[in-house]
Amino acid sequence: MASKTLKDIAAKMAKLDLTMLTTHTSRGQLSTRPMSNNGDVEYDGNSYYFTFEESRTVRDISENPHVSLSFQGAKQLFLSVNGTATLIRHKATLARHWLPELKQWFPDGINTPGIVLVRVQALRIKYWQGEDEGEWHQGE
Repeated sequence: MASKTLKDIAAKMAKLDLTMLTTHTSRGQLSTRPMSNNGDVEYDGNSYYFTFEESRTVRDISENPHVSLSFQGAKQLFLSVNGTATLIRHKATLARHWLPELKQWFPDGINTPGIVLVRVQALRIKYWQGEDEGEWHQGE
């Protein structure tokens, strides 16, 4: 598998919004759910997703921050991101990633009770697109 730069990977991810986020449960099982970055896709190795404090996502990440993201794009593009999740409650950080469309789930914006931002910092990314495939590791 060819080594790629984060810039190479980011170019492939530019139009991707939906992902499947996989966490580890307290019973050692895997739990996967769809998440949207709401167009916040200037990818620098970090992905951001809003959720609620009482969600299974937050419970799982609190116990084990190792997560996986999977993306699918046009022209048979597939990406797998392994990383570490962090839970963010700082209002200024939430505001930097806020988009008006999120009001349908979080009616009071960043002041919605229990709102949390999940940041996934990539440690390793693999992608496949037809005959082309590549990989990036943090620190490269």
